[in-house]
Amino acid sequence: MWLTILFAGIAAGFALMTAGALFHLRWAHRLPRRPAGDPETLPRVSVVLAARDEQARIENTVRHLLAQQGVAVEIIVVDDRSTDGTAEILRRLADKDARVKPRRVETLPDGWLGKCHACHVGASAATGEWILFTDADCWIKPDVIASAVAAAEREEVQHVTLTPGIAPETAGAAAWHLIFLMSLADWISGVNRDRPKRFLGMGAFNLVRAPAYRASGGYEALRLTVLDDVKLGLVLRRAGHRTRAFLGGSDVECHWGATVRDMIHIMEKNYFAALEYRTSAALVLGLGAPLVWLGAVVGPFTGTSAGAAAGVALTSLMLPTAMLARRLGWPWRFAALTPLVFPALFYAVLKSTVVTLRQGGVRWRGTFYSLNRLRAGTLR
Repeated sequence: MWLTILFAGIAAGFALMTAGALFHLRWAHRLPRRPAGDPETLPRVSVVLAARDEQARIENTVRHLLAQQGVAVEIIVVDDRSTDGTAEILRRLADKDARVKPRRVETLPDGWLGKCHACHVGASAATGEWILFTDADCWIKPDVIASAVAAAEREEVQHVTLTPGIAPETAGAAAWHLIFLMSLADWISGVNRDRPKRFLGMGAFNLVRAPAYRASGGYEALRLTVLDDVKLGLVLRRAGHRTRAFLGGSDVECHWGATVRDMIHIMEKNYFAALEYRTSAALVLGLGAPLVWLGAVVGPFTGTSAGAAAGVALTSLMLPTAMLARRLGWPWRFAALTPLVFPALFYAVLKSTVVTLRQGGVRWRGTFYSLNRLRAGTLR
């Protein structure tokens, strides 16, 4: 009897997860393209990048930004204490195109995370009517910024964000990304339906009206917030501004790694921060969720109808992830792997928690921040 109840609970949990994702994905779509025709006046957009030791990709990132159509851009790249060839690349680009405006941070002020401070420095120098915060390793297609501005004006919102895209180099990494996007479905749905307590922002693409950014407090309010991109959405929401979120896909291609192992490493500093450094919540997710998954895997082998139902419910995760794959233009076979890759997401939560607790904090961009300081400084 108890075994039947256990497997029935597991089946219900995965079925509800699938149903919820399918519901919320009704509001998760790609960015609509700007209507044909050139506007009489090009919107002026200040693009702000925080770069540290980005010599491998920064030149291509800037060239993609210089190629933007339908907007007038200035590109403010804040070199955050780089020790590689980043500064020299930026000087060369600035010599060839006056739209590239490098800034250099030599010393990080006390009470700031490096990236947050760099974004603050860049935004303080911005002259555009819009400010786009993007990552130094993200490549944006030529019509994306203009399309995002058009979407904001059409929807009468002050903030547009796009999820980061990846080139699916391995099936495992692609499956991970689909699960990651599925986990964001209710966030995307919430902001696109203007739910009062929902917010979202993505570091790959956070486009904000400059007056709204400044009136809300901007990065001054995010000095010690590791998830600064997400919490920028919270700052704007609390100031009464509205957001629209879209699936970035190939429109905003970021260097997120080529394997599941890469993805787990990249999220090492983020997942514990996403739980606001609550150890109990992290342990429940990091240990409990994989055990539930294991129950769904074992269930069909018990010979019980409830166990079989648990296994079927787990495989139902392929439905929302297949929908996401289609919207990204990916083969559906990536979605077929999502039930197998699913526990890796929660292992990443556990690893993020263990590493942060063991270190007593986070090392980011060459600076160590204690856990006590991060807990006190995180915007909630």
